[in-house]
Amino acid sequence: MAKGIAGTPASPGIVDGQVHLLRWEVPDVRHRIIPDEAIPGEIKRFHAGLAQARERLHHVRARAEKNAGPEEAAIFDVQLSILEDGELLRQVEELITQNLGAEKAFDLVLFEWRQQFASHARPLLRERVGDLIDVHIRVLSILLGLPDHDPVDLPKGSNRILVTHDLTPSLTVQLDREAIIGIATDAGTRTSHVAILARSLGLPAVVGLRDATEQLTGNEHVILDGTSGILIVDPTPSQIKTYRERRAIEALEDKELQALSVADSVTLDGHWVTLRANVDLPEEAGFAARSGAEGVGLMRTEFLVVGRATMPDEEEQYRAYRHVVEAFGGRPVVIRTFDVGGDKLPIGSYQTDPNPFLGWRAIRMCLDEPELFKTQLRALLRAAMHGDVRIMFPLIITLDEVLQAKHLLMEAATELDVRGVPYRHDLPLGIMVETPAAALSVHTLVDDVSFLSIGTNDLVQYTLAVDRGNANLASRFTPLHPAVLTLIKRIVDVGAAHRLEVAVCGEMASQPLMAFALIGLGVRCLSVAGRAVPLVKRIVRGVSAAVAAEAANAALESRTAREAEGELRRRLMTAFGDAPFLRDGLPSFVEGNIFEGSGGLNTSSAHE
Repeated sequence: MAKGIAGTPASPGIVDGQVHLLRWEVPDVRHRIIPDEAIPGEIKRFHAGLAQARERLHHVRARAEKNAGPEEAAIFDVQLSILEDGELLRQVEELITQNLGAEKAFDLVLFEWRQQFASHARPLLRERVGDLIDVHIRVLSILLGLPDHDPVDLPKGSNRILVTHDLTPSLTVQLDREAIIGIATDAGTRTSHVAILARSLGLPAVVGLRDATEQLTGNEHVILDGTSGILIVDPTPSQIKTYRERRAIEALEDKELQALSVADSVTLDGHWVTLRANVDLPEEAGFAARSGAEGVGLMRTEFLVVGRATMPDEEEQYRAYRHVVEAFGGRPVVIRTFDVGGDKLPIGSYQTDPNPFLGWRAIRMCLDEPELFKTQLRALLRAAMHGDVRIMFPLIITLDEVLQAKHLLMEAATELDVRGVPYRHDLPLGIMVETPAAALSVHTLVDDVSFLSIGTNDLVQYTLAVDRGNANLASRFTPLHPAVLTLIKRIVDVGAAHRLEVAVCGEMASQPLMAFALIGLGVRCLSVAGRAVPLVKRIVRGVSAAVAAEAANAALESRTAREAEGELRRRLMTAFGDAPFLRDGLPSFVEGNIFEGSGGLNTSSAHE
C-alpha cells in the first residue's frame, strides 16, 4: 500500500519522479588500529583522500558558479582552505603514526576542531563550524568509500525529487533546476528560507516532514504535491493517473492565468490594486518583469551576504542592484537593506545570536555597523541612476532608527560627492512595519517616510509569539488571526490618513484567500512571488472591493483564525466557486481530508 508523509505545503505544483535522498551528516567511524608497517601507506591514503575532496570541491564550486553565480559559489573557498591547512594535516598524520586508521584520525581531529571553533571567542571562527562539518562529511565519505550524496552531479532531465533534512547554503547553491524537479525537507515551514527559495525557483516543495529522510531509502518513486503538502511513496497506478490529471488541469489553469499578465489589476467596482513582485535573486528579475508585475515591491539583498566569510564590496552590490533595476525598465524597484539575523544564517565575522529573532538583526545591525551600512547605501544610490529605486529599511520600530538611517544615507551621499561618483539625490525612503510595536506607533513614523510596507511574515510571528521557522508550530502560524488583521487595518488606516502608499510584501499577499482579506482591509499595493502575480491578479479582477471589505470586517469581528477564515472563504467562494486555483494558500485546517478518494492511503501527519 502506498504511504503518504504529510507536511506543510511550501510551493505549489505536482511532480512525480525518483527520490534523490541526501543525508548530509557525519558518518560513524569505527576505531581501527594499523600495524607500524602500514603507517606510510595510510598517510598516503589520507593525502589521496584530501586530494580527491579538493578536486570534488573545485568541481562543486564550478557547477555552483554556473548555476548560481560567482558570489554564491565563493562559499566553497573557505572549505578549500580548510583542506589545505598545514596544522590540520600535521595533527591527522601524528595520530596515524600512533597506529590509528586514517579515517578515525581525521574524524577525531575534525571533531576536536569543531568543538574548539564552536566555543571560540572570535565570532569568525565560531561561524566556520558549518564549513568544518561539510569538510568532515566529504573527506570521511571518501575515506570510507561511501556513496557521494552531492546533488551537484545529477544528470539534466533526471527528474529527481530532492529529499533532505534541510537546505543549507552550501547545498542550495548546488541545485540544478534542470535535474531537481521538487524539494522535500524534514525541517522548515511555509515562511522559512527553503520554502521562499522553492517558490522563487518555481519548484514544488513540501517542508516540515519531520522524518522523511529516515522513512525513505532513496530511489523510491514518489509523488510530491506541493499544493496540499503531501509526499506519496510508491503510489499505485490509479494514484499516479489521478495526480497526473490534476497536474494537467493545473497546467491549463496556469496558462490561463499567464494570459492575465497584460490585463489591468482592477476590482469589479473599479479599485486599482498595484501588483509588484518579490525578488530574492537577481536572475529572477527577468521572469518577474514578464509576469505582469508593475515593478518590484521587495528585493531582498541577503543573497549577497548569507553563507559568506566576507561582506560584498560596493561594486559587487551596485552590479546586482543595477541588474534588477534595468530589468524593470523604469518601473519602481523597492530594495530592502540588509535584513540579516533571524532565520538568516550568521555572516562574516558577526556573532551568532542565541535569540536571533529578538536580537541583533536587520536595521539594528546596520545602524551599529555604519561602514557596512553605508557601503550598501552608496551602491543603492548609484544603482538608482538606472531606474526608479526606492530604499526600504527593515524592522523599524522607533523614530530614532528612521532618523539615524537617513543620517547615514546623507553621509553615504556625501562620500560619493567627494569621489565625484554620480547618484540620484531624491530616492523615496520607506520602512517595513513588522512588529506590533511598530503597528501601534506607526503614526509617529509617517512624517519621516515616503511609504510603508507591511512584512506579514514577521508581523504574524511577533504578534502570535510563533517562531515561523519551527515546524512544530506550523499549525499555530495563522496570518488570519483577528489580532494580526487588526494591526494590518491600523497600519493601512494611518497610511491612508497621511496619503502614504501602504504595501504588503510578506508571503501572505501571495495566497488567494489572504490577498482577498488584504484588499478588504484597504491594502491597494501587494508585492508577491513573481509566479503568483497572475493568480493574485485573477483574485483582484474577480471580486469587488466592497465585498472584500465586508468579508474583512466580519473577519475582524471573529474570535479565532478559523472563524475569520470561514467568513472570508464563504464570500470568496461565492465569487469563484470551488475553483482549484483557490486551494493553494488556504489554511491547513480548512483543507478537509486531502486523502479522500485516494484508495486508502496510509498517512502520517507531520504537524497536526
